[in-house]
Amino acid sequence: MFSKSNLLATLIGGIAMFVLGYVLWGMLGESLNGDNVLTNVMKTEPDFIHLFLGCLLSAFAMSTLYGKWARGHHSAKEGAEFGIWIGIFVGLGMGLIWYATSTMMNLTGHLIDAVLNIIYYLLIGIIIALIYKSTSKKADS
Repeated sequence: MFSKSNLLATLIGGIAMFVLGYVLWGMLGESLNGDNVLTNVMKTEPDFIHLFLGCLLSAFAMSTLYGKWARGHHSAKEGAEFGIWIGIFVGLGMGLIWYATSTMMNLTGHLIDAVLNIIYYLLIGIIIALIYKSTSKKADS
């Protein structure tokens, strides 16, 4: 669980989550979802320390799960598949639950958010897989 591959994937994955989250939701998502937001629950200024810690913890969970899921077969394809499933779970599954139980966004907004989540986790999955692949090769040498 605290292998070199997992810790490095956690660090780089956490940084990628932080940056990519800003690009997808802070820039692209805001312009795509403007009319679909029903109740604006966003803070004016995010708490960046807790935001980064959340990204780091999420990256650790994803990296740990990926390490068990991939069973030593590390490639961009494996990471993309893993990331897509996480994105479907978080974006589509949880998005529909949020739609059914809250008034944050209309259905279109949640579906746009689901697509953004799938793209986000697909890319994070690829990053984590490539780190595992590069660090496992060094260990085999």
